[in-house]
Amino acid sequence: MPLLPEIPDNNNWRFEYKYRLYPQQYHQVRAAIRPFMRLDTFTSSAPQGRYLVRSLYFDTADLRAYQEKVNGDCDRTKLRIRTYARSLHENPDIRVEMKARKGMSMEKHGTFISPAYYRRFMQSNHWPVLDDPLLVEFERYVHLKTLLPLVLVEYRREGFSARAQQGLRITFDHQVQSARSATLFPLAPVFRAHQRGVIVLEIKCDKSQPHWLRELVLAQGLRFVANSKFTQGIEVVRPELVRPSWSY
Repeated sequence: MPLLPEIPDNNNWRFEYKYRLYPQQYHQVRAAIRPFMRLDTFTSSAPQGRYLVRSLYFDTADLRAYQEKVNGDCDRTKLRIRTYARSLHENPDIRVEMKARKGMSMEKHGTFISPAYYRRFMQSNHWPVLDDPLLVEFERYVHLKTLLPLVLVEYRREGFSARAQQGLRITFDHQVQSARSATLFPLAPVFRAHQRGVIVLEIKCDKSQPHWLRELVLAQGLRFVANSKFTQGIEVVRPELVRPSWSY
């Protein structure tokens, strides 16, 4: 059965590779990619060159999506609502996303909504108007699987786009932390750090990595790791229910 069957296929499957870096290694990797990559527009315009990313993830009350991820199940789908601000008063961009994963490949669909749409859905689990296939499918999944907003993940992202190869993106995520929350904009969230001092490197491409990047990964001794922010978020906010999965 195809994933996300009711959403038009306007995105290609892509690949994601994630690595954990400590500060010294981060500076080495960042310097090594600069001849091939440039700061993206969000990063270049952000204070201190890093922009806020905040995501609200959905799961069942008994954490079935979390268990599927930890067990490595194929053909799984993740739901989240994302923003780049800490308050609704900022009239922020809000994006509804569904990510389907199959092995190392991933397909992401998303659509922007207004703050009014966001408030309506959080109050009723229904969109005011189902005028977008992504919103139709998102709402269907929420009701079909009895999903709830459970964990809020926040970090500062530093993003780079390729100077030459299309479809290649590299990001460094700093100060990753999570809070138990049922909303994107809690009044007084209690955040807990995922791994202090660790920067998450993500390489995202829609085809094979270029030769220079493969050489860089080897030269730096980078080791691919499962590094789901959603999984780690559940583990830091619900330690009584789960066992951390990010040990080296």
